Amino acid sequence: MGNNSKIKVILVVEDDDISYQFLRIVLQKANIKVLHAEDGEQAIEMCKKNKNIDLVLMDIQLPVIDGLEATKQIRIIRKELPIIAQTANTMNEEKEKCFKAGCNDYIAKPFNKNKLLKIVNKYLI
Repeated sequence: MGNNSKIKVILVVEDDDISYQFLRIVLQKANIKVLHAEDGEQAIEMCKKNKNIDLVLMDIQLPVIDGLEATKQIRIIRKELPIIAQTANTMNEEKEKCFKAGCNDYIAKPFNKNKLLKIVNKYLI
């Protein structure tokens, strides 16, 4: 391994199992450790407890606490943590909501593997 040999950790917040499995496979192939939360409440708890998380891939439509609210709460505890929204709705007002909540970036669903890795790498390097 190179100088930057610390394995990166991404928290994938996704309630849809098929989407999660796709993300897990793509990220693990890129030598990234994947943690999983199924709702916003779990995501907030995991970010509080696990200081190793390097990045969050946040689904916006989630049960219990939605992705926007979870992002706002994570921002309070981990100001520097990159959070990338994943949303099927790429209309401008949706993007605007993501940025207002504190997301650094967003990726549209359905996922494009190369775009996903490009955005993730932008924040992990």
